Amino acid sequence: MTTLRYFVGLDIAAETFMAAIGTTPWKLLVRAKQFPNSSDGFQQLSQWLREQQCALDQTVLCMEATGVYGEALAYYLVAQKYAVAIEPPLKVKRAFKPQGPKTDAVDSEQIAEYACRYSDELMLWQPPSELVEQLQVLLTTREQLVQQSTAHQNALRALRRKAVRIAFAEQVYEQMLAETKTRIKALEKEIQRLIDQHPTAHRLLIWLMTIPGVGLLLATHVLVLTQCATRPFPSAKLAAHLGIAPLPHESGTSVYAHPTSRHFGPSLPRKLLHLAARSVSTHDEHFRAYYERKVAEGKAKKLVLNNVANKLVRIICAILENQTEYDVNYQGTRKPALAKD
Repeated sequence: MTTLRYFVGLDIAAETFMAAIGTTPWKLLVRAKQFPNSSDGFQQLSQWLREQQCALDQTVLCMEATGVYGEALAYYLVAQKYAVAIEPPLKVKRAFKPQGPKTDAVDSEQIAEYACRYSDELMLWQPPSELVEQLQVLLTTREQLVQQSTAHQNALRALRRKAVRIAFAEQVYEQMLAETKTRIKALEKEIQRLIDQHPTAHRLLIWLMTIPGVGLLLATHVLVLTQCATRPFPSAKLAAHLGIAPLPHESGTSVYAHPTSRHFGPSLPRKLLHLAARSVSTHDEHFRAYYERKVAEGKAKKLVLNNVANKLVRIICAILENQTEYDVNYQGTRKPALAKD
């Protein structure tokens, strides 16, 4: 890529978005301008950038991850061959002192400044494949229905404990529970159908589901997280992204805490991975032996389960790299350590 000269900060709202342009060394060239968050607004932005003489190969447009609000704009810009970066809002926020006015115009100018200051760290965004996008929507929809089902179950349980029972209200919740469960099963069938239509994804799913504790949902989340990749995927990177990688916390001689995970990341695959770790620690011979040995050594059960989850992540990444099913008798090979002088 040609050296970047122009940095466009985009602050996205539901109906409109603001755009500001800066250059390096940091200087605000064009103050924020408002555009409609629609196809007409996208075309107006493209025309405005040409009027400002922002060369296509010297410009990067940066926005915060705002979910569906900025999705259409990101797709449009990539289709127009612009470089697009979508950054975590918290990362952008921490780059500036919490002082001064807070408006959409100011935010867009700060995003432009952030893109300039951290241009070497920007990860250019590319739209996921249609399959990955569809699977993500179906998984999210299923999780929302599961949460609704749990709420209905809790409400029904409370109604049944009341001194005065109301049969009609209980019947309504029972019907909603039955309908929700039917829709959840339909979503799972649709997930399976979509994957079966794509040979590569279908092959990866079959291999992943040979791993103890890994079912359709967890395997599908892995496909989404790795973008159905057939290339090697670092297990440490995936574990860190999921928020289960133990990280040290110490400073000098007075500050020390046991390594712990950061406790944030994509919550649903992390939950499924934790459930898988609990399952194999109970039902799988090899994982159960490891779990019981570590607990007998005095390790906390929660810590051991996190270790099991990390083992599962390493196995998942090894399956993706080796392009084969799980082999319980597989023995990895390690290079011998160099002798110390």
